[in-house]
Amino acid sequence: MYPGKFYFEESGFKLIENDTFATLKELDEKSFDMIFADPPYFLSNDGITCSAGKMVSVNKGTWDKALNIKDKHEFNKKWIHECYRILKDEGTIWISGTLHNIYSIGMALEEEGFKIINNITWQKTNPPPNLACKTFTHSTETILWARKDLPKKKYKFNYELMKELNNNKQMKDVWTTSLTKPSEKKQGKHPTQKPLEILDRIILASTDENDLILDPFCGSGTTGIAANKLNRYFVGIDNSAEYLDLSIRRFKEINNKK
Repeated sequence: MYPGKFYFEESGFKLIENDTFATLKELDEKSFDMIFADPPYFLSNDGITCSAGKMVSVNKGTWDKALNIKDKHEFNKKWIHECYRILKDEGTIWISGTLHNIYSIGMALEEEGFKIINNITWQKTNPPPNLACKTFTHSTETILWARKDLPKKKYKFNYELMKELNNNKQMKDVWTTSLTKPSEKKQGKHPTQKPLEILDRIILASTDENDLILDPFCGSGTTGIAANKLNRYFVGIDNSAEYLDLSIRRFKEINNKK
């Protein structure tokens, strides 16, 4: 099912060091119950932002370098096309992004045969200030939740559990949390690392125990850490040994406490 050798494999937590596109093409058709993706936002344009009270560059790395509209959309269509092929017909895909990429992603999802279920707004309680003072402070990200556009197929949504977690009220599509906690960065950090709380909710909402989850841009491994904690199987892909090693350290830290 998987190309080449795993970079790391333990207790259903598997990491592959490789180009995402090359790996996606080799994965078996309809093999994953859920996909979470936090793809490049393409916002590294030599601008500035604020981190820990200091002025810093917005540049994340060469993988996040700003692209023109055509190239950006072709990139998104390419990986989403492969995700459609490897996702089970009853499975769902979640994709996180900002204004820099999310509109292309929404269009690409529909062009590649998906139907958007929800547009989740993640509201950050402690966003960095806007140093330029020329716009409103950027305090949200969007997470699109989609299924295959197959009307006769039922996708998984654990509605009652979400209601229970929300004081027995229907959970809304605005989720409010802080930025990633320092305790989740003890082993190192990734520039776009998401809070475990967000991935916990996504996984609980749309999978059951022993389901198989894929993250094609796994970064610091938050999706896998949440999946492992919640008794799901996980496969993550990244082309950076530095971030894969960070994921492994986080995995070992969590499991040593069990």
